[in-house]
Amino acid sequence: MDDFLRLSASTARFTYGAPRAFAFGDEGRLLWYLRSTGPTDAFDSLWVLDTATGAETRLADPRELCPEPGELPAVERRLRERIRLVAAGIGSYALSGDGRRAVFPLYGRLYGVTADGTGRPQQIPAAGPALDPRPNSDGTRTAYVSDDALYVEPGGRVSPADGARWGVAEFAAAEELGRSRGHWWSPDGVTLLAARVDESALQRRYFADPGRPELPAEDFAYPEAGGPNADVQLWVLGPDGDRTRLDWDAEAYPYVSDAGWESAGEILLTVQDRLQRSVLLLSADPATGRTRELSRTTHPQWVDPLVPGTPARLPDGRMLTAADTPPATAGGTPSGGAARALAVDGELLTGDGVQVRGVAGLHEGRLLIEAGLRDPAEQQVLLLDPATGELTPVADGPGVHSVTASAGTLLLTSADADGIRRTVRTPDGREFTPADLSRPLPYRVVPVLERVTEHGVPTALVLPRDHVPGRRLPVLVDAYGGPGYQDISAEPRRWQAKQWWADQGFAVVTVDNRGTPYVSPAFTHAMYRGFSEVTLEDQVAALQALGARHGDLDLGRVGVRGWSYGGYLSALAVLRRPDVFHAASAGAAPTDFRHYDTAYTERYLGLPQERPQSDDVYERDSLIPDAPKLTRPLLLTTGLTDDNVHPSHTLRLSQALTDAGRPHQLLALPGVTHMTPGGTKEKVMALELEFFRRELG
Repeated sequence: MDDFLRLSASTARFTYGAPRAFAFGDEGRLLWYLRSTGPTDAFDSLWVLDTATGAETRLADPRELCPEPGELPAVERRLRERIRLVAAGIGSYALSGDGRRAVFPLYGRLYGVTADGTGRPQQIPAAGPALDPRPNSDGTRTAYVSDDALYVEPGGRVSPADGARWGVAEFAAAEELGRSRGHWWSPDGVTLLAARVDESALQRRYFADPGRPELPAEDFAYPEAGGPNADVQLWVLGPDGDRTRLDWDAEAYPYVSDAGWESAGEILLTVQDRLQRSVLLLSADPATGRTRELSRTTHPQWVDPLVPGTPARLPDGRMLTAADTPPATAGGTPSGGAARALAVDGELLTGDGVQVRGVAGLHEGRLLIEAGLRDPAEQQVLLLDPATGELTPVADGPGVHSVTASAGTLLLTSADADGIRRTVRTPDGREFTPADLSRPLPYRVVPVLERVTEHGVPTALVLPRDHVPGRRLPVLVDAYGGPGYQDISAEPRRWQAKQWWADQGFAVVTVDNRGTPYVSPAFTHAMYRGFSEVTLEDQVAALQALGARHGDLDLGRVGVRGWSYGGYLSALAVLRRPDVFHAASAGAAPTDFRHYDTAYTERYLGLPQERPQSDDVYERDSLIPDAPKLTRPLLLTTGLTDDNVHPSHTLRLSQALTDAGRPHQLLALPGVTHMTPGGTKEKVMALELEFFRRELG
């Protein structure tokens, strides 16, 4: 590997040493976070910043607590995959209701620590390897999961031994619905709301490490498109063994995408039908389990995922929810679509020019929101008056701005081409900066951002730093292209690898085709009932538009690379448009969505068994039937322990190519997961560089 790849690998892509996982406690006086000791240290410690003084204190060092940690328990390893966590050491923590005490898991053990800094973290007794500890309101009790059972310490097991998994989020919720937890304390710290997950109807998927044939295969329950889902129930578990099940039509609304206590006498939960066209916000009585509907959101295609921070009850009792502005009043957005908005008791609060992305809470009597006002690559922080809809900027310069807030104290994070800056602002006007010990980014990248085609598709172009105008460059399309992820953003870390590719002699093009977020809901929903057609149409049209604008792009030499959905896009490109794309590297590609998970796939493509043969979108979007068409060089890569896009996806396509007599390359990586941690991504990039240099000249 060259210097950049070695540096990227050793710093976890420039994230080691950067503070993360911020949370306020003690009414804004304490700011908790995780951070390692430097740019090559993978082990995150738990820190707290006292906003009264600005002093930072390390409260827990994982290497002192576990000098010989051993391997992560399998259930925690899989949870880290679901939430895309690559750091070692303390991966996560949870605060007591008053925010003065934190508990955290560490290699299956539990620890608790208070913010006064007067003592070492104390190990909390556990029944076995423990997961997802949560302290109650005053920190005197901790709920946790061990061996699929829910426990309280002090106390003992609180879930019945009925063969189900208790207190956890099932695969679909954690991977696709944004809910990674499965138990919640009541405000008084006495009662628990817990998920009961029955996965007995699901198929099992297996992994075996071919490099270690003496070890047994691992297996886990997987909800494959068209097949059964986990049966999820919510129960209130009282201190005296009382159990009350929350009652809603779970057959019609099987997905629980959000849950939690609103008050001692009310639980709020959000449930969805299987195709996610109808989403209900329910109020539940914890004493009786009875529920009543507070709001209903419907969409003929699918309801977009919840805006973080919603639903929420305002101080006056009204309900804040996410909504879409009607397309008829969209104000000329490029796709002719609506805006992601906020509504109070069903009445729209924001309009077409505001793409709402998150609600951080209340500040100075107004809603503190994150939203896009201009280019989709940027994000602003604003105050929104819930009475009038008036917007007041808090952080609205170029870049991506985000915020965390508590009791008048703000943590503002601003990211642009010059880096990432964090500032704590207190109500009395003082400011502090949590130390960032990460490696400074090697490149200052200012991509050329343009909106092209009649759909206003966002694109980005990165050229070599030493590029001489007039010198023709082979093109490398480096994109994701799938729903739920925006590639083109002002966040600077994601442009580092693209600049490295450009400096190897490529014009690097990224296209956020229709289906990706933050342009408008209509732009996102254009992918409904068909991934392949919209993805490929927009990628080709955008590439040709950029080629017409920038004469140095040699469209006679175009490579394409990507991972996950980006891997699907890459293989799709050379299989169906070899006239445009001349070589492809496809990593972890879901080659046949009939074998991907329920919640993601059915949201966009529907149920496979309900599609008539004449309109089988699953067949149209599958790459397997295209195998005999391959005429361009194709490199396939898969991690053999990938539990998101199982390696069978890549292996099925490789088998079909082999059966059709189509030459291709296959790179199978033992022990590698979907996240490609530990420098694997950089090693693959070095091999890809050789591939593209050879195939594109």
